Amino acid sequence: MKIALAQINPTIGGFPANTEKIMAAAEKAGGLSCDLVVFSELVISGYPPRDLLEKRDFVDANLSHLHQLIGSIKGVGVICGFVDKNAGEGGNPLFNSAVLFEDGKILHRVNKKLLPTYDVFDERRYFEPGTECTSFPYKGCRLGLTICEDIWNDKDFFSRHLYPFDPVENRVEQGADLLINIAASPYHVGKREFKWDMMRATVRKYKVPLLYANQVGGNDSVLFDGLGLAFDSRGTITARARDFQEDIITFDTETQQGEIHPISGSDTESILSALIMGTGDYVRKCGFSKALIGLSGGMDSALTLCIAVRALGKQNVVAIFMPSQYTAEENLEDSKALAANLGVKLFQIPIGGIFERYLDELAPLFQGVATEVTGQNIQARARGTILMALSNKLGYLLLSTGNKSELAVGYCTLYGDMNGGLAVISDVPKTMVYEIARFINREDQVIPERIIEKPPSAELKPDQRDQDDLPPYEVLDGILKAYIEDNKAPDEIIEMGYEAPIVRDIITRVDRNEYKRHQAPPGLKVTTKSFGYGRRYPIAQKYRSP
Repeated sequence: MKIALAQINPTIGGFPANTEKIMAAAEKAGGLSCDLVVFSELVISGYPPRDLLEKRDFVDANLSHLHQLIGSIKGVGVICGFVDKNAGEGGNPLFNSAVLFEDGKILHRVNKKLLPTYDVFDERRYFEPGTECTSFPYKGCRLGLTICEDIWNDKDFFSRHLYPFDPVENRVEQGADLLINIAASPYHVGKREFKWDMMRATVRKYKVPLLYANQVGGNDSVLFDGLGLAFDSRGTITARARDFQEDIITFDTETQQGEIHPISGSDTESILSALIMGTGDYVRKCGFSKALIGLSGGMDSALTLCIAVRALGKQNVVAIFMPSQYTAEENLEDSKALAANLGVKLFQIPIGGIFERYLDELAPLFQGVATEVTGQNIQARARGTILMALSNKLGYLLLSTGNKSELAVGYCTLYGDMNGGLAVISDVPKTMVYEIARFINREDQVIPERIIEKPPSAELKPDQRDQDDLPPYEVLDGILKAYIEDNKAPDEIIEMGYEAPIVRDIITRVDRNEYKRHQAPPGLKVTTKSFGYGRRYPIAQKYRSP
């Protein structure tokens, strides 16, 4: 049997467009003489639909388009994910389901057994776990069809498993000789190799091939890398789809061979690709076509501009440079050079006069705050107001430029540099910002070298440097990763070799700035733990880590 793995980029609730993509991919699979084409989890509705699942008409529309597909696609079998209704008397009203149909007939369906409720997942909120775990004979094979998390509970691979049941083990016990997993497995850096090791261990344990069809694209903060795979019965990857792009690959069950497509060659490249894909998808899926960026001459805004241009095209991006009396002339020079290298229009709007007017009007209430925190924030908010005015007038989506290190410790201004519709690099630590910049410049100097080399500064007072208020970013990012992503206690972080006063100061800053992050625009998730709906901490609370 020749099988196609089709990874498409669905828009949540975009039923007509999603259905068209499925039909086009099925037609292509038929043209490749495939017997079966496999799509991803909840591909008809897009994943994750979240509380749209509570709308009856949303679920009905998903079922209507499923029946449209069943009635329209001929000559090739189809496996795809959808939302099904729970006809039972108890439990949640829906199932996360998969169906196999061919020439107008449903041949087999399964309901997802293992429902994740960690990080960005909240499936137990909506779905009822499936109960039956059966294999199914189809064209000379016995299929063991599972959905995403169902494959993540091998007791011989995971030292701690979250569920008492292993659907894969059950499928094999029932005679499955071909495992198929359809997924909407979110991307984060480093996950790719772990996922491959897990699947390889499953294949070698049961000595049966495994096919993996994953969603690709960005939906809000959550990014999906695609990377559909086929493992032969020895655990060798014999077919592989591209990452961060729609793609289709084939696998022959007789020869256990398929196509190997190119993918990102490093973590740095994969993060950059994820950010480009996520930015483009967010802008377009939210109904925009153009983006606006405040360019400072610094590293973060330079990287954000590069990502936006690659995601949207240079003709769809505008940069605004807003100098004050504290802005160095070299920053204007570097911003002009960067904009010229990228082919982007750059406009200059000075804020010096606006800032002085603010201070004059506020003088009856306070004086002498021009370079204090209040005065610095006034400058940031003046810039933020200008950018939002342009966004409103022009209909461009404003992209904010703050990185994860700054957002973690509150080194940012509410209603100022935090303004925007999308925080492109808010899950990228400052040290990684520089790594990505150097990767972009590996063949040609797109980002002026002086931007990369000069000490980072907010330029809100004379001779200001980030390291006046923060430890070196190499130190800061190490502490932040340990605390935020690895969930280590202060004493554990200190034992890693960091100075105790610095550790406790950074952790205090992280905890007390939760209120800022709750008001930040959504950011693209590229690490194991980003700020957003996958990290749920209260704002009003008194607990402090000992």
